Amino acid sequence: MTDVVRDVLRYTDFAIFAYFIALNSGYLALIVLAGLEFREHLRRMPFAGADDMFRSPLTLPVSVIVPAHNEGAGIVAAVQAMTALRYPRYEVVVVDDGSSDDTFERLRAQFDLVAVPRVVPSEIPYRSQVLSVHVARANPETLTVVRKTNGGKADALNVGINLARHPLVCMVDADSVLDPDALLSVAKPFGDDPLRVAACGGVVRIANGCKVVGGRVVDVRMPKPWLLRVQVVEYLRAFLMGRTGWSRLGGLVVISGAFGIFRRDLVVEVGGMDPDTIGEDAELVVRLHHHLRRRHADYRVIFVAEPVSWSEAPSRLRVLGRQRRRWHRGIAEILSKHRGMILNPRYGRIGLLALPYYVLFELLAPFVELAAVVLLPLGLWAGAVDVGFAWRFVLVAYGYGLLVSLVSLFIEEVSFHRYPRWSDIARGVAAALVENFGYRQVLAVWQAWGALGAWRGRKAVWGVMHREGFGGDLDSPEMVGVGRG
Repeated sequence: MTDVVRDVLRYTDFAIFAYFIALNSGYLALIVLAGLEFREHLRRMPFAGADDMFRSPLTLPVSVIVPAHNEGAGIVAAVQAMTALRYPRYEVVVVDDGSSDDTFERLRAQFDLVAVPRVVPSEIPYRSQVLSVHVARANPETLTVVRKTNGGKADALNVGINLARHPLVCMVDADSVLDPDALLSVAKPFGDDPLRVAACGGVVRIANGCKVVGGRVVDVRMPKPWLLRVQVVEYLRAFLMGRTGWSRLGGLVVISGAFGIFRRDLVVEVGGMDPDTIGEDAELVVRLHHHLRRRHADYRVIFVAEPVSWSEAPSRLRVLGRQRRRWHRGIAEILSKHRGMILNPRYGRIGLLALPYYVLFELLAPFVELAAVVLLPLGLWAGAVDVGFAWRFVLVAYGYGLLVSLVSLFIEEVSFHRYPRWSDIARGVAAALVENFGYRQVLAVWQAWGALGAWRGRKAVWGVMHREGFGGDLDSPEMVGVGRG
């Protein structure tokens, strides 16, 4: 019996070893593809025609939809940035989703809001009650604020989409600040290829530690707390590199709710956001793939790497845990809901490559990580594996992962040079190292918890998300907590 246990431990440890090789090799391949995409992007930049697009009367107008729930700390700075974007014609629709703080009062005071008798259409069903619609007195065509009873983010977005007057809808989190040319960049693919582009995602970066003045990020810095620095590295690796790589492969299935733009007619056609799914942003993208593949449509879902949306990231472990449980629960729900697409040739590279990758290397990764933490020491203790194998295991699981993070930092620095100080780059390198000691393991627990909650059918509770706001330096000592990035 003892020999059987040792054999099981030995083969299990070897299987986990092979899994980590495949996982990190997949990450590295996506990063290399992202690097190639960045090189082409930088070559095209001088001839991109952003100024022509800004001046052209044919540029498609955009409705920017901002769902907000208890966002009083940062809502004014965020909306100021959105109403000052460099774009020829657009509107901002803020949907106050039953806030219990001063979110609406701050908006009313800052923008001199007045109530208007506007009826909300019902092209997309929504569950809550619209209380009132307001516009800015000085510029009623640019800013609309809707007050409604609480129904969740997806429900708020559906109300905003119903009110949207333009053919493109851009969904932005209320704790986000956009670069001045951000809307031009994410809308440009629709002008270049209007018949095929269905959706376009933009980069989300962490604003903590940066100086924000008048709704603009004026000085990019690496945040001081190590918890935030590690998240900066994560965002570069996953949001910038990973999604750019998938976009180049034609397999992008995630567009962040913090910054993404869609054709309104297609969103209405598929029924809008799903209020019963936590990851409503990614679920919408997968549903669009499902819908358009079944129609045999020639379409594209793409990602642009610059400019960016800046969002707050959690600086408290408790808040970060809620965020990551929610994100992983969303992955589990989406893959379960659309499981008929997985390994189905009818859905092309989405069904045969992207979704299986998310099952193996996103959904199951925390369970394998936790298994490795338990089984490798157990295998050493039982004599099932030797010390040499254990060292190779650690190098592959953590050393290879560190290499992937360092390559991400290097490519970002060479391509965009967002962090102008060498000290910030050094802190990023140190954070990539620190990430492997404790953070990854705790993250795996949160993620596994989130997935198990979805599989067991437990009611999802997001909890209270504390905000710092964008009043200046986001690391100033008088500010506490942050919310979702």
